[in-house]
Amino acid sequence: MSLFASIALLAMAGAAPAADYRQRPPEDEIVYFLLPDRFENGDPANDRGGLEGDRLATGYDPTSKGFFHGGDLKGVVRRLDYIQSLGATAIWLSPVFKNKVVQGPKGQESAGYHGYWVTDFTRVDPHLGTNADFKALVDAAHARGMKVYMDILINHTADVIEMAECDGYDCPYRSRADYPYSRRAADGAPVNDGFAGDAVSSAENFARLTDPDFAYTVKVAPHEKDIKVPAWLNDPIYYHNRGNSTFTGESSTMGDFVGLDDLMTENPRVVQGFIDIYGDWIDKYKVDGFRIDTAKHVNPEFWQVFAPAMRDRAAKNGMPHFHIFGEYATGDMDPVITAQGTRVAGLPSSLDFPFFAAIRDVVGGTKAPDWLEKLFSADPLYGDDAVALQLPTFTGNHDFGRFAHYARKAFPKADDAEMLRRVELAHAMLLGLRGVPVLYSGDEQGFTGDGGDQDAREDMFASKVAIYNDNELIGTDATTAVSNFDPDHPLYRAFARLAKLRQDHVALRRGRQLIRSYAEKPGLFAVSRIDAASGQEILLAFNTANAPLSVNVAVDPLKNNYTALHGDCPAAPAAPGQLAIKLPPLGYMICEAR
Repeated sequence: MSLFASIALLAMAGAAPAADYRQRPPEDEIVYFLLPDRFENGDPANDRGGLEGDRLATGYDPTSKGFFHGGDLKGVVRRLDYIQSLGATAIWLSPVFKNKVVQGPKGQESAGYHGYWVTDFTRVDPHLGTNADFKALVDAAHARGMKVYMDILINHTADVIEMAECDGYDCPYRSRADYPYSRRAADGAPVNDGFAGDAVSSAENFARLTDPDFAYTVKVAPHEKDIKVPAWLNDPIYYHNRGNSTFTGESSTMGDFVGLDDLMTENPRVVQGFIDIYGDWIDKYKVDGFRIDTAKHVNPEFWQVFAPAMRDRAAKNGMPHFHIFGEYATGDMDPVITAQGTRVAGLPSSLDFPFFAAIRDVVGGTKAPDWLEKLFSADPLYGDDAVALQLPTFTGNHDFGRFAHYARKAFPKADDAEMLRRVELAHAMLLGLRGVPVLYSGDEQGFTGDGGDQDAREDMFASKVAIYNDNELIGTDATTAVSNFDPDHPLYRAFARLAKLRQDHVALRRGRQLIRSYAEKPGLFAVSRIDAASGQEILLAFNTANAPLSVNVAVDPLKNNYTALHGDCPAAPAAPGQLAIKLPPLGYMICEAR
């Protein structure tokens, strides 16, 4: 049997049969996140999206980090073995909707390869394939017992609406205090008579909002006046039209996200419109969850209506565990920000950016493990213990950059062996600690990136981007100039082993997390994961120092037998309630306690 086949069997062992995938709760998943354009090219015929001309017309330039490279949905189907053998049980795709092909100031243009500049919310972007290709992908994943999560947008559409008073993308935010809905921006004439403001959410009230020129004079180029689908999205009255967000105060939810048209999500027509749009994707394609882009920049009242509607729609389609998680982005270890998604907006879950920040700072930096204790001690902010278990956790992503990039910056003299240990340790925490682990495509192949955004969106298939191909990958002599789907890569193998442990032990998926010990300088962080239903306890101990560690850990005095799942676990306590452990530099152990 080949090594690849062996890993595939290991990854699938203990997983629910394909017919039962809908019965898995979100905390049972291991998610693999990818951008289809950067993953695999399954059909070169769609590389230009059916368009002709140069890159500004087609969006295609495989040598530029900001344009389409040719990956597509057929390519994802081709690599399902690779993803599943890694241990992933769910695939999260960046948005697949049709995008504005190219936008940006002259000389600074880039393409909508990432999916976040939507013009048609009902159709797959032709660069990625067709709606039939999307259905084929979802069906193929479901046949394997894997789920598919869509990345959806509601905060904004592509940049189509312009403001007459602005100079291109330089469009300062104009507040409701200075530019109320009741006065025309250009001449101060009364408009929108009887409109009681956006806080009154009735359809009758918003029917009185008829003039969109209250802050700026709105204009749309003739060739783009009907570009958006569904057609109601072409009416500027359904947008805030107040200029660019400063990401503070009211502009955070009412300003354009770097020029992208900001929807007036207070309007009941917009609320129902998006319930219809995304409910239709559930009905037609039976997708299993939504990651919500820029959720922080939408008024929370919208989510209080939208999220229950989506879960009800999913339940009617036989999906009782539809996973919805919002993006409340922060680069800080600040759970107060992400907890707004669950506590204020009422979303079922939030992407755990504070987890990312803590792992970056502790394993990819010099902070002590007590930083992790502060992170997890804030879990009650999200709600009860069940909410914390469903927070998608990650070590890096397509916006903020890869874990290895931060570790390289913090430890510039570290050799490849040390970097391997740091990346594996970070992912041992990801796959062992509470939350739903999200693996970012390429991390398992030692990708490092040069930063965030476009610099962290390397091709998995052979790349032609010079600034990707000069990166020194971890654990391999390969570069991104060749295809990187190697199941023998040491990180791929390590992630697959950790994923199998998580799949095989219910405590690592659903168990409450009890912190056993943490150091106030680089060193020990130890927790137990305890499953209430079965009583299973798994002890995890991590050494964040680049030096050997020998220490005692206080454990349950009623447990007197420890079985090693990874590492050199003591077979028994040194004394009741005392476990003497030894860990190598940047090492970890995983032990089952009985």
